[in-house]
Formats: sequence, C-alpha cells, structure tokens
Amino acid sequence: MTISSLDLASLLCSRLCHDMLSPVGALTNGLELLSDEKDPEMRQRCFELLEQSARISADKLKFFRLAFGAAGGFGEMVSVTEARALVDALVGNNGRIEVNWALANESLPKPAVKTMLNLALIAIDSLVRGGTLDIGAEFRADENGQEASEIVVRATGARIAFDQDIGRALDGSLPDRELASRTAPSAMLRELASSLGGQLQWALSEDALVLGAVLPVA
Repeated sequence: MTISSLDLASLLCSRLCHDMLSPVGALTNGLELLSDEKDPEMRQRCFELLEQSARISADKLKFFRLAFGAAGGFGEMVSVTEARALVDALVGNNGRIEVNWALANESLPKPAVKTMLNLALIAIDSLVRGGTLDIGAEFRADENGQEASEIVVRATGARIAFDQDIGRALDGSLPDRELASRTAPSAMLRELASSLGGQLQWALSEDALVLGAVLPVA
C-alpha cells in the first residue's frame, strides 16, 4: 500500500475534525444555554459543562499533536511520562476503561511514542462498552547491537468493536481507494513502520484486541 502525503494528511485532518466536533460543539451549545439562562443553579451547571468540554477539547488536542503531528516541541526521545499522561487524560474522559502500564524505559524514540499513542487510540475506540487497556513498551538493543522499540497494546472487554479495515490498513492489505478517515491513522503507522524497517501486528478474538509494533532505530 502506498498513499500520497497530501491524501494521508487530508484523511488525518478529517479524523481530527471528527473527533473534535463533539467537545467543541458542546462548548457552543453550552454558551448558547448560558446566554439565555437566568437561574443561578442552572448557570452554575452550564459553567461546569463548559469547563468539562474545554478540558476534553484541550486533552484531545494535546494527544493529537503528538499522535498525528510533527510535535516540534519534543526532541528525538520523548518522556514516557508525557505519553502516559496523554492517554490517561483521554481515557479519564471516558470513565469506563481501566489502564494498566508496563513501561521499561523513561523515554522512547518519537516514532515509538507516536505509534504507541495511535495503537492506544485504536484500542480505546474498540472498547465501546468499557474494559481494560494494557500498554507495554520497551526500548532495547538485540545481540547484534541493533536498537529497537517494542510496543504491545491489549484491549479486553465485552464485544470488542474493531473494524478490520483498520487492521488491513495496519498490515498494508487495504487498497488506497478504500482508505478513509477512520483508517488513516493506521495507514500513517504503516508508512512510519515501513520507513524504519519495522513491523506491525494485530490479532482479534471475541473479547480481546492485541496490537503490536517492532520499530528499529533508523
């Protein structure tokens, strides 16, 4: 699978707009309600909803900045604490997902962090009824001295909702003409892994989705 940078960027922008529409729309609705509401208790409730929507919007923008964007504010290595905070904030706004972390290093190469965030996003989207999200990552050298990042993300819950076109985009078997905003992040990861000589894997069962990546250092 190959896709032009322009087409991929357009699809990623569509995905970003789709995910931001709900919290930004809630801000607009809240402001409209606030302008007409006179009751003090209801106005306080409006302020609380506005605060919640603003926080969710900010959390998503911070997440997508690193997951989709160039993230120019970061160096070649990114603190796993930063990545963990982004995922925890995203999951915290959901309320039905428990996250377990197993991070062996204090920092990871930027491509590995970008991959980890996107795999986590895919897993979060699959847990429509809630569940458990396990995320593990390690940066190490093999016996030949080749450095690589290994990432595993596992979503466990009732009725995993996973569009297998996302998996096909990850493994490169989805034709370009079938790419859409929902599969664009997977296509981006595939391009990223290919550029590094890395591999992406996925496996789906009735109650679990497992996503993995091995990314050598170029």
